[in-house]
Amino acid sequence: MRPFDGLKVIDMTHILAGPFCAYQLAVWGADVLKIEMPGGDHVRRRGQKKEWNCVNMGTNYLAQGSNKRSIVINIQDPKGRDLVLELIRSADVFIENFRAGALMKLGLGFDDLAALNSRLIYCSMTAFGRGGPKGQHTAYDHVVQAASGLMSVNGTNETTPLKVGPPVLDYASGTMAAFACATALFQRERTGRGCHIDMAMMDTAQLLMSNFITGFFATGKPETVKGNNHHMAASSCFPTRDGSLLMLGASTPAQCRDLMVALGRPDLADDYQAADDHGPRRQMMFEVIGRILLTRTAEEWEQHLNSAHVPAARVKGFAEAVSQPQLASRNTQHRHEHVPGLEAPATVPVAAFRLSSGDAMVTSPPPRLGEHTDEVLAGLGYTDIEVARLREAGVVA
Repeated sequence: MRPFDGLKVIDMTHILAGPFCAYQLAVWGADVLKIEMPGGDHVRRRGQKKEWNCVNMGTNYLAQGSNKRSIVINIQDPKGRDLVLELIRSADVFIENFRAGALMKLGLGFDDLAALNSRLIYCSMTAFGRGGPKGQHTAYDHVVQAASGLMSVNGTNETTPLKVGPPVLDYASGTMAAFACATALFQRERTGRGCHIDMAMMDTAQLLMSNFITGFFATGKPETVKGNNHHMAASSCFPTRDGSLLMLGASTPAQCRDLMVALGRPDLADDYQAADDHGPRRQMMFEVIGRILLTRTAEEWEQHLNSAHVPAARVKGFAEAVSQPQLASRNTQHRHEHVPGLEAPATVPVAAFRLSSGDAMVTSPPPRLGEHTDEVLAGLGYTDIEVARLREAGVVA
């Protein structure tokens, strides 16, 4: 039995962050029903493979579509809104990422749904949170990266500000929202009542910079950009004999000592331990470590240093990194041998942690747009004729 088996989740989200939140609940057992507007989630047609975009199975959608059911409802139509209300009566969690207040105008706000189901966890995901000067503003990952200060601390003196490559705020926000839902569900076990979650991507960005923020308010000075380096030479990036880069991660005094011993300079172990980002010997240590690392390849140094329990890794290319055997042992990826409409297998992420009681699991491929509309409405008691009439009227698809 997975942790969320039996949990009913209504996923009325789009793009990346919201769907990923629901997906994380789905891989741990929740029954997730994705409600899509006519035309479907925009990311069904976004991704690296154009042929898949054309059949509403873009890779951006595939990455967080598994284990869900799909129903198409026009929530702008009063009859469509009523269908959502019917589904809410038996739901445990409702997730939405519309602009703040948009669903309230349609009669689908928290107060409306809580009146029908007092145990409902209503999760609202927005760019900047409900209320405040930017509460009505919409944004996406890269825009929030700019507004939050994340770009200002990424890159080098020559390249900053620089956007982080992957949509880290989308997926971090989706993960944080899933944690928020789990927190609210745990609270419900004690109180018997649901609640409204106000989740903002901007807030997630701040948490991703926690030590920078604490340091700034302590000193009044913003963090300086360091590129691939760190204020400690033992936790920085260096070129090696074959031109490949090696990232060191010796961050504790013991690891620093082990590093200098492994590099053949035990005479500098204690000297380096005393050095910090303002120490007079910091530059000298960068130069010493840099010269030594040029004597072997990155692969040789990685093996040598890891055997001495010093954190270090060769900087790998993306294709190599996502195909390494360690990931196969961690159940972080699932390969769908067949996805409806696709001519080739599709590989998707699963979860970032494991439980001794059982792993997260992908059990079904991402659904076609509206694949489960008839099934869901039949479960609500609608006859085939009634469903056909709703479809003819454009209420469902």
